[in-house]
Amino acid sequence: MAKRYVVGIDIGGTHTVFGIVDTDGHIVACDKIMTGEYPELSDYISSLAKAVTEQISANRLEGQIEGIGIGAPAVNHNTGVIEGAVDLPWPSPIPLKEMMESATGLPVSATNDANAAAIGEQIYGAGRGLSDFIILTLGTGIGSGIVSDGHLVYGHRGLAGELGHTIIRPGGRQCSCGRKGCLETYASARGIVRTAIEMIAEFPDMKSVLSEIPPKDLCSADIGNAAANGDQLAIRVLKYTGEILGEACANFCAYSSPQAIVFFGGVTKAGDHLINPIRESLAKHILYIYKDQVEITTSQLPHNDAAVLGAAAAAW
Repeated sequence: MAKRYVVGIDIGGTHTVFGIVDTDGHIVACDKIMTGEYPELSDYISSLAKAVTEQISANRLEGQIEGIGIGAPAVNHNTGVIEGAVDLPWPSPIPLKEMMESATGLPVSATNDANAAAIGEQIYGAGRGLSDFIILTLGTGIGSGIVSDGHLVYGHRGLAGELGHTIIRPGGRQCSCGRKGCLETYASARGIVRTAIEMIAEFPDMKSVLSEIPPKDLCSADIGNAAANGDQLAIRVLKYTGEILGEACANFCAYSSPQAIVFFGGVTKAGDHLINPIRESLAKHILYIYKDQVEITTSQLPHNDAAVLGAAAAAW
């Protein structure tokens, strides 16, 4: 019997990663294009379709691809349309599914990028064997996927699971969604950088390598690396971030009573400096009936492959 393959595409605000994946979760080939280099949506779709087609051809898999799975911000799973993605350079609505099917000639399943990550964890990673879990993707923004009774929660319009835009600090930081105090403004990569800049100003006597980096060049990876090397200000930044995330997770547990909350994305590379404060804050704030019932863990998918695997899982 011939092997079966799909293409997984993860569309992010910075770059778009895509790859050919078999039924066992093995990535045959992988590549990327830069999302922000295409101010015109039609040019982006054309370039992405061309790159995907060339990858299929280079691996001699013409006629063996069953479909394409796409994970992208703010996709309505029911329609395949992106509705109000603030981290992408094109105005909404974006008929993503329709445009990619037309450009490639392949069937497309499009879903929120965090939902794709949740499906990936359910099939290949930390969600295996779990009927109820939440995934939080910590990247440029914050995405989330909620699995309840073994099924991904889409809601009546296919847009459920925007936990990054729950308000954790009323009247707090301005969010790109138009509201103030969203979790994303504190715990995304950009939110963490903002915290670091504020703390550098607040604690001028605390020596830190972060203060030597121009604010416009500072990134969350710098903060994680500094913390790993014992930089006390960086450790303080991650502790503050973890405390807010733990508080938010305590609220999320009241929504769906998950067995686990899985953290995914580049920010999690900060490791225990972030995860331990999350666990401590969750234990402090969680409703007593859920106490000691929820595991905090990180993705079990290979970091460099996780986004593609999640998108491919959506195709299957």
